[in-house]
Amino acid sequence: MSTTTVENSAPATERRPANAPARTRRRGGQSRAATLASHAVLIVASLTALFPVAWLFFLSLGPDKDDYLHPGRIWGKMTFDNYAFVLQDTSFFDWLKSTLVVVLGTTLIGVVVAASTGYAVSRMRFPGYRKLMWVLLVTQMFPIAVLIVPMYQILSALQLIDSYLGLILVNCTTIVPYCAWLMKGYFDTIPFEIDEAGRVDGLTPFGTFARLILPLAKPGLAVAAFYSFLTAFGEVAFASTFLLSDDKYTFAVGLQTFVSEHDAQRNLMAATAVLIAIPAAVFFYLVQKNLVTGLTAGGTKG
Repeated sequence: MSTTTVENSAPATERRPANAPARTRRRGGQSRAATLASHAVLIVASLTALFPVAWLFFLSLGPDKDDYLHPGRIWGKMTFDNYAFVLQDTSFFDWLKSTLVVVLGTTLIGVVVAASTGYAVSRMRFPGYRKLMWVLLVTQMFPIAVLIVPMYQILSALQLIDSYLGLILVNCTTIVPYCAWLMKGYFDTIPFEIDEAGRVDGLTPFGTFARLILPLAKPGLAVAAFYSFLTAFGEVAFASTFLLSDDKYTFAVGLQTFVSEHDAQRNLMAATAVLIAIPAAVFFYLVQKNLVTGLTAGGTKG
């Protein structure tokens, strides 16, 4: 009895119809053209964002105040003398101290008030609680130029002109409304059962807020704190109006001292702007990962 052995001409995994595509793209994957296009758009966007910073740094290397009119001439005479002059012969470190006091004070007070307001509106039902949030929103519709005069009169009556506290309180008037809306929306994502569990354990409303809700609201608090920091760091109108002493100027106001009616030291202004941007950029670079992680963690994660 003979046995016939039949061998396959190709493995089963290699068999496919003649008209089948050589490779099937994974579901949800992009084609090579789409990937290249997206990368090209991101590269152009990155260069667009970095160009003003690079250009400012380039102008800061020019030794003469009129070099910004002829930037091509800077290549042959680049120097860091502008940075040395700013650090040694100006009130840079006084501006740094004033900026830190105002920024940290505004961030602390603004976030505390905004978090308390947002929690009260999110959890408590008192007369006018809905109208309160709309009133806060309406206050953002008034231009700063309209608010400066009445605010100046109020601060003058309270003897807070040319004081850090006065500027901090004024900054909070623009920061608290937005942050209150932000925190209210975040508190709404935290289950009410957590508040009820706190009451069952004998906590007061404030104890529930401080010990249970705030730890869960860290991502929202981080966003509110960064918004407050950034707003107070770059605020100009209020700081230039309510701070009168040279040693109390913030960075935003100190930059204006390089430009007067009869003179404009653009090279020193550019160098100061670069020095101001460095600590802020480093700070945000170090914390941005934690901020994004907190925002994507969800409101019910501890």
